[in-house]
Amino acid sequence: MKAQAHAPARQGAVRRWWRARSLRSSVAWSATVVVAAWMAVLAALAVVVVGVALDRAADDSLRARAQAVTATAQVRADGSVTVLEGPDDQALDTDTWVIAADGALVEGPAGAGAAPPRVAELAARVLGADGELVDTVDADAPTRLLGLPVHDQSGQPVAAVVTAASLVPYQQLRELTLVAVTVLALLLVVGVHLVLRAAVARALMPVAAMSRQVDAWSTSDPTQRLGEGPRPTELASLAGTLDALLDRIAAALRHEQVLTAELSHELRTPLAGMRAELDWVRKPARSDAQRQESLAELDTALRRAEGVVEGLLASARSATAAPGRCEVAPAVERVLAARRAADAPGRTEDVNAVALRADVDQTLAVGVEAAVLERALSPLVDNAYRYARSIVLVTAHRDQAQVRITIADDGPGIPADLIARVLEPGFRADPGEQHRGSGLGLPLAARLARTAGGDLLPQAAGADGGGVLHLLLPAA
Repeated sequence: MKAQAHAPARQGAVRRWWRARSLRSSVAWSATVVVAAWMAVLAALAVVVVGVALDRAADDSLRARAQAVTATAQVRADGSVTVLEGPDDQALDTDTWVIAADGALVEGPAGAGAAPPRVAELAARVLGADGELVDTVDADAPTRLLGLPVHDQSGQPVAAVVTAASLVPYQQLRELTLVAVTVLALLLVVGVHLVLRAAVARALMPVAAMSRQVDAWSTSDPTQRLGEGPRPTELASLAGTLDALLDRIAAALRHEQVLTAELSHELRTPLAGMRAELDWVRKPARSDAQRQESLAELDTALRRAEGVVEGLLASARSATAAPGRCEVAPAVERVLAARRAADAPGRTEDVNAVALRADVDQTLAVGVEAAVLERALSPLVDNAYRYARSIVLVTAHRDQAQVRITIADDGPGIPADLIARVLEPGFRADPGEQHRGSGLGLPLAARLARTAGGDLLPQAAGADGGGVLHLLLPAA
């Protein structure tokens, strides 16, 4: 029971050990196991082939001796058999018997006496079969027997020649072959394992170097790249992937830096205004009307700060969240209503002189959340309202896979030479203007649009002026 209880624990430990191995060890050991399996098969096959060859060699040696003795045998007219003596007779007589059909021993090893029972039995079988027969005797030592018939002039078998040879030398040679093949296989497997480890380690050295380099660059200088140097295909692909990762890291850092800069830049003005108004409210010489005016200014600055934070948060959420959906017309109406309810920043004219109108199909929808659409539209409407003389018109229509929302006003418009700069964070066409904007409204709207898969396209003013901004968003 204890052994059964410990078995799963041992198996789990083995699995954990295997998973914890390095890639170099895993590849080397996996290949070594495959090579070892093939070497075991080849070693077993080699031993079998050598064994068959040794058995055949033993039979060939016995057959040659038996044929030599058969060639010296003579059959007399009365049917008796004699063996002629020759110069090599002693070699031929070694473990060789000539037995007549009646079982009489015609010739045998010197001083051996009668033929052994297994020899006599094989001789009788040879005479009965009239052909070559072999047998193996496992006595004190394994012995191989081979018998050939001796024929008279009529072709009838009258005697049998039986030769014998010990199989001990052949078995020793077979065992020696097994040991040699096993040792050779083990040496080969060990050598293959060491070579594989060295080769894999050498192949992985560039990977380790690239990893260290990318790790250092990711924290110190993410603008560096591995580039397209002379590398194997696999390493070139890895280098491309790591460069793409560095691109994403650099983009994320740039996004974070720009976001931080925009947040601090946009909040600087309302925070400074709030601090100034608070200092002014604290002065005892101020009247109630002046305090109410300061509180209104504080409320306006606070709302602007909230709008900036909400816009940046909407941009961050739209970059990671799944695409949403909203109808364009209600969102436009909410933005225009909010604009009507607020003072026009920086306007000295009568705010009621500027009309806010919309011409949007009620069925038109975009693939973003309503909050994202409103945060993108709000600074565009504010900008148009700030510079309009009498009207701001918001229209929208389907443009292939996108919805084009156009915000137009009858103000001076954007000069052609400033089109490329109006979306730069902090840029103001006329730095001398007295309105409280900080030049981040359009960049924030552009960020939201691009994060959602769209864009913001400013249009240069024509000969008669007029500001036009095109907000492109994916259609739903």
